Parts: sequence; structure tokens; C-alpha cells
Amino acid sequence: MTASKTWVKVARVDDIDPSVPYLVELNNRAVALYHTHGIVYATDDTCSHAEASLCEGEYRGYIVTCPRHGGQFDIRNGQAVKMPAIAPIDVFAVRVEDGDVFLSPEDM
Repeated sequence: MTASKTWVKVARVDDIDPSVPYLVELNNRAVALYHTHGIVYATDDTCSHAEASLCEGEYRGYIVTCPRHGGQFDIRNGQAVKMPAIAPIDVFAVRVEDGDVFLSPEDM
């Protein structure tokens, strides 16, 4: 039998501007939330190349751009899609219920 995950409310969908990443923290980890195409995604907030905050960058569609050197990542799977970034960033499962956004501390 698999234990069920614990979920923690971190935001409301209405808090997340569809044009700007939204910063939350869970288990002392900075997490970027994105609301695009009606879905909320969550990634590590730190760029794998230059340790800059991705919440200070821009995103369009499914691509977030690091503000420091312009590396880009796909927010759906964390894969680096533009140099100088080559290593992926972590992505986290998101649960949305009644407009509340939840993350699982077990994923952090």
C-alpha cells in the first residue's frame, strides 16, 4: 500500500498573473508558479546555469527565460531548451482545487 501525499496550499490561482512567474516557498525551497493555457505549473525558481531567480525572468507559453544570461527552460518538464543552460530544473506536481494551488512537501 502506498501512502498518500500531503498537499500544502501555497497560492490561489487568481494570485498568479498569466504573464509573470509567481514566487512561493515550501520547505525552505523557492518555487516558481506559472499559470498558462489554463494550467498551473511549478518549477524550481533557481536557474541551473547561473543560480538566478526565474521569477525575475519572463515567460511566454511554456518557456521561461533566465534574467541573467537568457537560458530558457520548458516549464512542463524542466528541460533546458536554450543555451547557456544545459541542465534541467526540477518540476513539481501541482494540485488545484476550488481555485487553491497545492504543492506536496514530499516533492521538495
